[in-house]
Amino acid sequence: MATTEPGTELTLDTAAELAAAEEGRTITGKSPWLLAWYRLRRNYVAFAFLALFVVILLACGLAGVYSHHLAHTGPNDNHVSDTIKVGSRTVPVISKGGVTIVSGKVTLRPAGAPIGPQWWHAGGRFVLGADKNGRDIAVRTLYGGRNSLIVGIGSALICTAVAVVLALLAGYFGGITDWIISRFFDLIWAFPVILLGIALGSALEINGFHHFGLNVGPGSLWIPTLVISYVLIPYVGRPLRGQVLSLREKEFIEASVAQGATPLRVMFAEIMPNVVSSTLVLFTLIVASNILTEAALSFLGAGVQPPNPSWGNMIADGQDTIVTAPWLAFAPGIALVLTVLSLNIFGDGLRDALDPRAKVRMEH
Repeated sequence: MATTEPGTELTLDTAAELAAAEEGRTITGKSPWLLAWYRLRRNYVAFAFLALFVVILLACGLAGVYSHHLAHTGPNDNHVSDTIKVGSRTVPVISKGGVTIVSGKVTLRPAGAPIGPQWWHAGGRFVLGADKNGRDIAVRTLYGGRNSLIVGIGSALICTAVAVVLALLAGYFGGITDWIISRFFDLIWAFPVILLGIALGSALEINGFHHFGLNVGPGSLWIPTLVISYVLIPYVGRPLRGQVLSLREKEFIEASVAQGATPLRVMFAEIMPNVVSSTLVLFTLIVASNILTEAALSFLGAGVQPPNPSWGNMIADGQDTIVTAPWLAFAPGIALVLTVLSLNIFGDGLRDALDPRAKVRMEH
């Protein structure tokens, strides 16, 4: 940009020179999504926890690789009578009782006690120890995490999709449509989430679900996925319905209707883009909530059914031996806490980034 020397008088010629220097420069607007990215990329805490969630996701996704190449056992393989090589010693996976002396140290092991965490002393086997049936806890934690993530993310996708459609219908049409959908939300909202989930999950685990063209057998992961997606619909649908009701009265919606746009086009081409940011934030947070709900249902026996592992039923298995064998509950518990914490903190960062009222300073 052209400048003038101190004390130089600004004349019409100088103004023309300044205008010529500015010629060719264009003013470009920034899209709301680009502004949100500028905000988000400066939130290093949110990015760090997003990276933590990605690491957990990859680790659980590679459970089969770890099981086959390092642990050499499956998630449901029992090793009650097996032994493993720990350094130069042969150690039973499940203790037969007695006294062992290692380097002058006397250790009394009761009969039936599972082997503790071996880290890498046993060549990658039983890194986090074994349970009372001789199953590898590290393998079960990874497979359990995969099941928990499948149920959590899958139910969040179904829940969010159904909630968005219901919110658009209720908010746009109003009247009797809004009344019916709102009463549906109130009906689910009236029951505590866990109690409703236990009731539905326990009922479906007896005979499965065989309606509306769906055939889901007992023990399927589809049962906790469908149950959790159903009981949490109003938690996503209610706030989105409120936004749609507000947007329905805006001038651009009236203009679109006046131009002959169909209700379907108005809902999905005009209103939907304006609630995408809220939907994205709600989806991130609802995934964390669904993973916790699945863990609670599995802990109480109404979620993922044994012998299939999940973090919830693994914690339930380890609660009785929390003093003598704490790794049985700590391993899945810590994994659950880190997963939910990472999603919640990233969700908060994403919400702050997508807030249009937030201040942003451009940096190039």
